Amino acid sequence: MSEVPTLLIVDDEARIVTALRRCLRKQGYEIHSAESPQAGLLLLAEHSFDLVLSDQKMPGMNGLDFLAEAARQCPGAALVLITGWPEAAPPARLEQIGVGAVIQKPWDDAQLKAT
Repeated sequence: MSEVPTLLIVDDEARIVTALRRCLRKQGYEIHSAESPQAGLLLLAEHSFDLVLSDQKMPGMNGLDFLAEAARQCPGAALVLITGWPEAAPPARLEQIGVGAVIQKPWDDAQLKAT
């Protein structure tokens, strides 16, 4: 019996979290979300995730640092950065962390689902 894949969405803007959940809810994921990196870290400690989608610019911790911690706690999870500031994500750091994709805000729903 296969388990439902789990997805963690982390963004400090509630409306973005809601929009991402709405976009991805029919994609077959069990979706968890957090509106701060700190809340996301608590979820990482409680659950194992197959996919982690994080905003880049958040108070307290940026998305690359959050995804680095997600990679440490959930080895093998797919990591995706979503940002309105793609220049703030150096390619070498993305590769080092293992980020598989960068989605630019505002995103296209079809592109996000395909990614």
